[in-house]
Amino acid sequence: MALRNIRTQGDSILTKKCRKVEAMTPKLRELIEDMFETMYDAYGVGLAAPQVGVLKQIVVIDTTGEDPYVLINPEILETSGSQTGDEGCLSLPGMSGTVTRPNYVKVKALNENMEEYELEGTELLARAICHETDHLQGKMYTELVEGELRRNNYEEDEE
Repeated sequence: MALRNIRTQGDSILTKKCRKVEAMTPKLRELIEDMFETMYDAYGVGLAAPQVGVLKQIVVIDTTGEDPYVLINPEILETSGSQTGDEGCLSLPGMSGTVTRPNYVKVKALNENMEEYELEGTELLARAICHETDHLQGKMYTELVEGELRRNNYEEDEE
């Protein structure tokens, strides 16, 4: 496994639509492992393949640190409710903005073994599913921000 370079806003790859994955290959398995490692290293909860320079419909999500999901060719089937809250992105480090998303999402996707499954999520998981699938369509959360983007001011908790 290896850390991949996270593309930042302004990189044209983040505005492109991704291609469907037709078959799992050793190269794609390595990409998925690298995406998880890169996401965890950056303290993120989700990462889409275009964020590491690959125009494939692949997303990794882990909102708890214990429930990693791979979503290949994800398709949102159902949404309901709404939640408004802070959202950030590894492709726009140090910034966040207020975004309204569905509070419940049901998505159909393939796992790393190309087996179809459905995933239902609420709150942060629902937000992450929507945010990451938007990346696959070339959209950034900044298009949805209500008001202004804000710089995050994190206090140093540990020395």
